[in-house]
Amino acid sequence: QLQASGGGLVQAGDSLRLSCTTSERTGVTGWFRQAPGKERESVGAISRSGGRTYYSDSMKSRFTISRVYARNTVYLQMDSLKPEDTAVYYCALNYRQNSRDYVSGLASEYDYWGQGTQVTVSS
Repeated sequence: QLQASGGGLVQAGDSLRLSCTTSERTGVTGWFRQAPGKERESVGAISRSGGRTYYSDSMKSRFTISRVYARNTVYLQMDSLKPEDTAVYYCALNYRQNSRDYVSGLASEYDYWGQGTQVTVSS
């Protein structure tokens, strides 16, 4: 199971760190978001090893994904938040990919999805 947490209401320019905790399996972990009235989009992902990351172009300068194995947790650090970052953020797990350094931003490649956490950025 996956559990995303850490969302909340912040002001533009603030930072927020989301957490995604897995209870059992590990693998490629991706972050996605969906704003009201919009399609789900990829934020980024981190490989099974934690040694490789992927970010969508619009977010790579402000968002950082990291992994702490001892805590079974993947983090999404979001800096310089903007009102357009308002969305429900989801983490997802691809446990079937055995390559230690594989990453993907494709939602179709993820097997498990956690419940989302709401991030609201006020102007």
